[in-house]
Amino acid sequence: MGSIISGSAPFAGVFSLIVIFTTREFYLLMKQKDYEPQVLGGVVASVVLFLSTYQVLSGHSHKVLLSVNILSIFSIFIFELFRNKKQPLKNILVTIGGVIYVGLPFALLNLIAFLPIDSVIGNYNKYILLGFFIILWANDTGAYVVGSLIGKNRLFERISPKKSWEGSIGGAFFAVGFAVLMYYFTGLETAIFWVIFALSIVVFGTLGDLVESLLKRDLGVKDSGSILPGHGGFLDRFDAVLMAAPFASLSLIIVKIFL
Repeated sequence: MGSIISGSAPFAGVFSLIVIFTTREFYLLMKQKDYEPQVLGGVVASVVLFLSTYQVLSGHSHKVLLSVNILSIFSIFIFELFRNKKQPLKNILVTIGGVIYVGLPFALLNLIAFLPIDSVIGNYNKYILLGFFIILWANDTGAYVVGSLIGKNRLFERISPKKSWEGSIGGAFFAVGFAVLMYYFTGLETAIFWVIFALSIVVFGTLGDLVESLLKRDLGVKDSGSILPGHGGFLDRFDAVLMAAPFASLSLIIVKIFL
């Protein structure tokens, strides 16, 4: 949160590191399934995607810079020629999958951070980006509290036996409540803007958590990593972000167009 509040440059710097560690962690998990992804190539492609999107949306670079992502993706195919590894097609697909699953969602956080307010393009909107994470955490906290107290009906028992419909609904109420508070405290946009923003985060943040649980169940691991003592890995901390960011940014674009 500190990097978001401090300004666009600290946000870009800290989240570049998060992209690096999270993408690397994804590939290390995939190696447990005997895939051999291009760890360095995939990490570089993810960071390039995040930073090029940041540069363009912040107004620091022309949109032609985004074409560098085409080069980084197709370089993955070329580099595989020289690796002499088994299952080259699967290695390529897993490597590109990591860029899409991790790099793209973080890149799309820039759409939230630089969403045009009053038709002003390139301004850093720290409160909307901060609101994204506050709403996400409010949803997680509300779901845990309500689910622990009254949760009985399993949401997706095959994937996550502890999640309940009651907890999910409780989390949604918490998230919308905090979204309304963000509206009143910041004075930005409209109440309906923040409510739609919150609902998109709730739905797809929950799905993101379930998707990561699916991956870990398939891999037979409890945590995605151990780099964060007591909290698992980076994927464990940012699993909801990976699904919420694309759909939340899309919802904001739709709201800005039609409302």
